[in-house]
Amino acid sequence: MKSRQRRLQAVRRLVETNPAGSQDAILEMLKKEGYSLTQATLSRDLKSLGVCKRPNFEDGYKYYLPDESEQNEARRAHIQDFLRGYISIEWAGNMVVIKTYSGHSSAVALAVDNLALDDVLGTIAGHDNTVFVCLREGINGEDFMAVMKENIPNLEA
Repeated sequence: MKSRQRRLQAVRRLVETNPAGSQDAILEMLKKEGYSLTQATLSRDLKSLGVCKRPNFEDGYKYYLPDESEQNEARRAHIQDFLRGYISIEWAGNMVVIKTYSGHSSAVALAVDNLALDDVLGTIAGHDNTVFVCLREGINGEDFMAVMKENIPNLEA
């Protein structure tokens, strides 16, 4: 099985060099290169790479990678959403709970998801003021906080 990082590099290269209008087309290209993944995994990969769709006047919509300034702007917006919404972060083992201000749990969970941290398996946003983060086996809350502080230097635990 090929690593996630190698798969992400392949997805990036394919999107840059072979404009595709559907995820099925991208999956087919990946399959030809020896990658076996589901549409849901590809969707998460596209999201973590910041891949978007935009109109191509010749033949409909195509996936594309935003330029660096677009990516940086989106990243700054997600970081601001996180900082604006979170109250505290606590953990036990590989489970992290982020308390948020009322109504901010979805934005905070989305911000964590969009940081595309390899150690995060996924997030679940509560209805109102809690986000649950599940970390990969062997990763703990202290590791998570260290990576979060690298990504968000003014983050306070």
